[in-house]
Amino acid sequence: MEQSEVLKRVIGILTEAGDYRRRIEAEAERGAPDTEIGIVTALLNETMPHIEIPADATPQEMATLVAREVGGAIRQLVAAFSLAFVALAQVHDSGERDMTSADVLQDLALRAEELKGDGPEESAG
Repeated sequence: MEQSEVLKRVIGILTEAGDYRRRIEAEAERGAPDTEIGIVTALLNETMPHIEIPADATPQEMATLVAREVGGAIRQLVAAFSLAFVALAQVHDSGERDMTSADVLQDLALRAEELKGDGPEESAG
């Protein structure tokens, strides 16, 4: 998955998390809120590679294979969440009061296409 697509999915998760928090606050008197985290599960299912481990693989071979295959996906996720955090933090630290977190995430989503080609699979090779 390209880094720009991972970033857009992370932005979706953060946007939904904000909506979820607002729903919890609005429904606090109704009791325990729904804890559906389907969007996070979907992101993990789409970004984590499917690994086929040979039946005769040693534990060390399995560990090496999993680390190699999963490492790139984890780096993509961490980079996307970090970029979103930094964008939100910069607006917060600047004291801008006319820009909401939703505005920052929407702007970041629009700029995500500019990041195409910055993912690990593009730089390998």
